[in-house]
Amino acid sequence: MSLNGTALHHATLDDTAARRTAIELPPLVRRAVAAARAHGFENSCRPEQGLLISALAHGAPTLIGESGTGCGVGLAWLATGARPGVRLVSVERDPARAAVAAEVFADQPQVEVVCGDWSELYGRGPFDLLVLDGGGQGKGAEPPADPTRLLGPVGFVTVDDFTPCAGWPPLHEGRPDTARLYWLEHPALRATEIRLAADLSTVVGTLRGQGRAADQAARVDR
Repeated sequence: MSLNGTALHHATLDDTAARRTAIELPPLVRRAVAAARAHGFENSCRPEQGLLISALAHGAPTLIGESGTGCGVGLAWLATGARPGVRLVSVERDPARAAVAAEVFADQPQVEVVCGDWSELYGRGPFDLLVLDGGGQGKGAEPPADPTRLLGPVGFVTVDDFTPCAGWPPLHEGRPDTARLYWLEHPALRATEIRLAADLSTVVGTLRGQGRAADQAARVDR
């Protein structure tokens, strides 16, 4: 979730802003943005992140998971990109927000909004795409998610809302960014950081050991 993400989505509804950002909001995303604004929730994912996860969702064959539903803006991007027959499950710990999101997707039978802790996703996978937009990122005092327990053999994980790093190691408030390093250096993942805007980046990773030559060479080296 990003500060002012809801407002940035709403700004694209203005014709001038839309021409400037070149982002057109799909109908389901517009519905979720309207719900978020009506309930005063400003921390939706940003439009740039929405475009990324929507594209990734199109490649998911069976199941997509998300932590941190909010009022459903990110989930709407995922549902818009997902192909027919793909199921989506999103977990939101705040009961009021979970209820709002469930109403947004009331006519979308492939989408399930669960009110609970993000760790409930462990019992719902494995996922072809997992979007950690709330819990499980490893920011703050919470433990990060274990991708080996959540991803399918060809699954992807995204962890959003980082500030692009200009050097190594990446820093947060002057200290090594342990959350970002957890994902970038996880031994079970091939992960990279993608800059989506001057002030926004996302980590995207997939499990190693999928028969790639580089992975085979790495095993030989060890």
